Formats: sequence, C-alpha cells, structure tokens
Amino acid sequence: MQARFTSSCGASAETGTGMTPFGERVRALRLERGVTLREMAASLQLSAAYLSALEHGRRGRPTDGLVHQVCDYFGLFWDDAEELRRLARLSHPRVTVDTAGLSPAKTELANLLAERIRTLPEPQVKEALRLLKPAERQKQG
Repeated sequence: MQARFTSSCGASAETGTGMTPFGERVRALRLERGVTLREMAASLQLSAAYLSALEHGRRGRPTDGLVHQVCDYFGLFWDDAEELRRLARLSHPRVTVDTAGLSPAKTELANLLAERIRTLPEPQVKEALRLLKPAERQKQG
C-alpha cells in the first residue's frame, strides 16, 4: 500500500507567518544587519519579489548556488554556512512523503501528520523536532 501526502507551507496560527526555516533565517540575518529586502535582492541580482517569495515559502527550496551566494553576502562560513545549507534543504514548501514499502505505523504517522499539521500546537511541533533532529544528525554523519 502506498500513502502519499502533500503539505504546503502556510501561515501558522501561532506565528502568523508562512516562512520556511531558510526564509526565517535569511530574514533574521537581514534585520540583524539592517539590510532591506530590495538591497539584498539587488546585490544578489534577484528580484525583490522572488526573494520575498523564497522567504515566505511561496517558491521552492533555494538552489545550492543561491544558498552559496547568500552565505557570501552575509559572510557566513563553517558552522553558520552549514546551518544555512541545512535549513535550505529543509525548506521545501510542498512536501510529498512516499511510504510505499514502509511499516503500517510509518504510513499512519505520515497520514496523521498530513491531516493535523496545521492545527498542531507549537509546543508539540517543537517536541517532534527535538525527537527527530538527532536522527537527522546521525544520518548526515
């Protein structure tokens, strides 16, 4: 049996933003440095509309080249640059999960997440992330 779901990044009831993890970090970097969206977009030779859409999850995840440009723009290297690359990988606003060949419990988890993600309270989301992030680091290492 194959279970598939697609989830779109949308405005959260608690934060009121539809930002991706990458977009949230880029915006924080811009604000910390006093850079406007237009200034950054011009420096990266992008339209401000595209950069805004990327930040807010209305565009797909950024390319590796764009992530590299952003790291250069903000002078990020080593751990900071790797963290931005990690956030970019996790910032696709439309996620599809294919559970074909997985256990019934994993299929159920994927379907429950698809049904309830928009209504999950932030503390539960943060707890799920806390549980899943160590597994992500082990996979990369």
